[in-house]
Amino acid sequence: MNTENKDRFYYNKEFLGSPEGRSVRLLSEYYGPLQRFKRNNIQDTIVFFGSARLKSEAETKTALAKAPKNISKKKRAILTTDLEMSRYYEEARELSYKMTKWSKQLKHRKKRFIVTSGGGPGIMEAANRGAAEAKGLAVGLSISLPFEQAGNEWISDDLEINFHYFFMRKFWFLYLAKAMVVWPGGFGTLDEMMEVLTLIQTKKLRKKIPIVLFDNQFWNNVVNWNFLADKGVISRSDLELFHISDTVDDAYKYLTKKITATHLRGPNF
Repeated sequence: MNTENKDRFYYNKEFLGSPEGRSVRLLSEYYGPLQRFKRNNIQDTIVFFGSARLKSEAETKTALAKAPKNISKKKRAILTTDLEMSRYYEEARELSYKMTKWSKQLKHRKKRFIVTSGGGPGIMEAANRGAAEAKGLAVGLSISLPFEQAGNEWISDDLEINFHYFFMRKFWFLYLAKAMVVWPGGFGTLDEMMEVLTLIQTKKLRKKIPIVLFDNQFWNNVVNWNFLADKGVISRSDLELFHISDTVDDAYKYLTKKITATHLRGPNF
């Protein structure tokens, strides 16, 4: 290190990693991603949320085929469920592919509606994979966790952005988002979905964002939306904040129609 820089706090890793340096770290997770998006000429995004645990159809079929003959009923049931759930991986991949093809044919100076995920495995990988297979950009906003892979092979060069702070990662999910698709998932997916709906409901997020919840059966088993409205803890109109799709074609038609109406020639144009 240059001796004239050795005493400067912004070169001092001990200071930057200390509690007193936290505000600098937070600013880094704002300005660093901002630089990346600008450098890659990205104006806005379509965000895919969903479980990190889901696997591709090919992977689950291989695991089931390789299972020993004396495998326990419990383990075989897990592998069978994995295969059943792999449909969401393949459907996320397909929708991402179609949305990327659609966005690429738009004539804009900047890159619009770029598929963005949490950068990990499962639905996140499927979303990035579909975008990459459509020869488009694929953004991964990953986070360092002790038991989860950060980053997947389908994220575009220079667009894997790794975070330490969950709330800064969530900020970047929302800041550029012009649409969202929420696939079956666990605590993390529910957290992200509910935070977005809360921000829209309370008008802290004012831009129009079409939100698709994929698979009516899954989401109506996880959240009894009508019960919440019947008991008065949400308004009946809050049920209009999202659209539930059962097919890739329905999700694609809904998203392209809404994005066109609100972001290509509507109130957010």
